[in-house]
Formats: sequence, structure tokens, C-alpha cells
Amino acid sequence: MAPLKLFLLAVTASVATAFAPSTFQMQKVASTTQLQESFGLGLGEDTYENQPDLLKGEQEYKQYVNRISEENMLNRKYNVIRRVRELDLLQATIDAGVLSKLEKNGLDLATVEKLLPLLEEYGLLSLAANNQQLLVNLVAPLLVEGAPFLLPVVAGALEVGPAAFYLAAAGAAGLDAYLFATNAEVPFVGLSAGAVGGLLLIPLAVLSAVAGTALASLKK
Repeated sequence: MAPLKLFLLAVTASVATAFAPSTFQMQKVASTTQLQESFGLGLGEDTYENQPDLLKGEQEYKQYVNRISEENMLNRKYNVIRRVRELDLLQATIDAGVLSKLEKNGLDLATVEKLLPLLEEYGLLSLAANNQQLLVNLVAPLLVEGAPFLLPVVAGALEVGPAAFYLAAAGAAGLDAYLFATNAEVPFVGLSAGAVGGLLLIPLAVLSAVAGTALASLKK
């Protein structure tokens, strides 16, 4: 019996050792476990160096387009000075009497100089400086190209005074409210005319109200 007991004990010890976790083996596997893009085979490449220029980000894409053609729509800037000269807007402004009417309402160069620190205090000048691309390519074309039609209207409103701007604000807001109330839709599109028109009418109403308020404050 003794030899049999010793044999069973030896077998049990061997089986336990076989299924017991090996500390050395586990540590060795843990130390070599690394996540690599090349799967540890040394086949990885620098993605930034091997991909085309147009896939390296917005700035790289703009430079790539410029190399192909300098006259491209992506980087083109609206030439404000050239269009003002071509449309002869300075002379049109003088002929409409806008400058003299502004001065009559109390807005002269001295007042403008006093307003500049106030605009900077509220961050408006910094906001304009940080959004030059948007102002030059979106706002400037609307103002410059529409100036020949807007100047006579602005001159007439300045002749009347702040009341004209308040009336314009009320008219724009009232028209947008009417479009919503009647459920008017844009022809062939089916979109709400109030929502689409509001993109123009609401900013126009706000600007008109602000202009009227500013003129009224200058006259005090």
C-alpha cells in the first residue's frame, strides 16, 4: 500500500503542477504585449509623409489647390477696393448726401473716434478681426453690390431721422410675422416662407432698430 500511496501522491503533484499558472511565463508574456500599428513586424510607415497633400488637413488642402490654380473658388477673396472703385461708390455716397446727413444727425469724425474705444470694449472690433474671411467673402459682397440701390434708401431714411429706421424695423418684423401667420411657402420648394424670409428680415429688423436707437442717442 505504501508504494501505491506514494505513486498516487506523485501523480497528483504532477497534475497540480501542470495546471498551476507559471509566474515566470505570465510575466514574460505581459512584458512583450505591445500594441503596434505594424503588428510588431516592422512594416509601419509614416502616414503623414506618404499620404497626398490634399488629405493632410484644411490648410494643406488650400495650399494644394493654390498650387494647381491661383484662381480658385476655395481661396478667392472678394476684392472690395476694386469693386468700390468700379461702382464709383464714393461719388455715389457724396451725390446721395449720406455724409452730410450723417453729420446733420450728429455722427461726425469726432463722434466716430469716441465710439471706437467703446466698440473695442465690447469686443466688436476683435470679433470683426477674427472673422475677416467671412466678412470679406459674405457680408462685403452684399453691401458693396447692393450699395447703388441702398444708398438712396439710406439717404432718405437719414433725412427723416430715427423714426424711419424704427418704421423699417417694424415693417421687416411685421412682414416675417405675416408670412408665418399665413403659412406661406416658397414656390417649387415647399419651405416655409417665414423661415426662409426670416434669414433676411430678422437681421434687417435688428439692424434698423439699432441704427434708429443710435441716431436717437446722438441727437440728445
